[in-house]
Amino acid sequence: MSAGPLLEVRDLTVMLRRGARDLPALDAISFTIEPGEVLGLVGESGAGKSLTGAAIVDLIVPPLRRTGGTIALAGQRIDRIPPGAMRLVRGRKIGFVFQDPLTSLNPVLTIGRQLVDTMITHLEIDRREARRRALAWIDRVGIAEPERRFSQYPHELSGGMRQRIVIALALCAEPSLVIADEPTTALDVSVQAHILQLLRDLHLETGIAVMLITHDLGVIAKMADRVAVLYAGRIVEIGPVAEILTRPRHPYTVGLMRAMPPTDGDISRFDPIAGTMPTLATIPPGCAFHPRCSRATERCVAVRPDLRPDGPDHHACWHPILEGSAR
Repeated sequence: MSAGPLLEVRDLTVMLRRGARDLPALDAISFTIEPGEVLGLVGESGAGKSLTGAAIVDLIVPPLRRTGGTIALAGQRIDRIPPGAMRLVRGRKIGFVFQDPLTSLNPVLTIGRQLVDTMITHLEIDRREARRRALAWIDRVGIAEPERRFSQYPHELSGGMRQRIVIALALCAEPSLVIADEPTTALDVSVQAHILQLLRDLHLETGIAVMLITHDLGVIAKMADRVAVLYAGRIVEIGPVAEILTRPRHPYTVGLMRAMPPTDGDISRFDPIAGTMPTLATIPPGCAFHPRCSRATERCVAVRPDLRPDGPDHHACWHPILEGSAR
């Protein structure tokens, strides 16, 4: 095992081909994840969160294409390996939890068959041992009657049960990293907390690292060690969760915090960010957030800021918020 970061992403760039133009869907994204760490990726829809996760495990398809950057897992480059080798990385070294569990589950195979096949593919065990472990995983993710569920098909399970099976599939081959892409979005509110608690419990139990993709800063506060805030395909702020949630520097981060629904139900304190995120074809020059930012100056309009350190935090802003609270 490398002594450095478990995952190291440097200058990851993904372009969208539209007609004769290449539009930057991800623009030089860089971050690391340490062994056992939970890194949250947060931002509005269209910020590039899910695309980042998909690009790491080579799950993007034309007209999207990765055009630059490096991706290393435990010190080994995985951005240049052939598709067959990447299929082995996915599952064995990196597990993936999708937003919609039906995306991950084969509707014509039983739950047990899918778990068994995954483990046989990635682990040196026979079918009998894989079956034993599959039953144990069904129980481990909190589903009653493992023997019965083992023989059922995805459509016979509730949405919450399907997502628990997806988590079991992501973890059963004992990867060192799981990418969880909005793992509760497709679920009822009553089920979401149970799924998040399950992910947290399994993370603590197994020591696995997690990249948690979400639009919800409340989830980040409960689950993550560090958080990267994305806007228009770039990281605008990254640092320890406690630091960023108590002393955010970037106005966009502050806006996300103010836009969180108040826990006391007082909607008069709900303060959404004015305007909308630009499309890929309309990302402005300078700081992409400047049309929505009350602190923007001519420098923000003309010159794009790069990430720079500010204590444990890194931010990309010419006029960071240096003191005071987010609210």
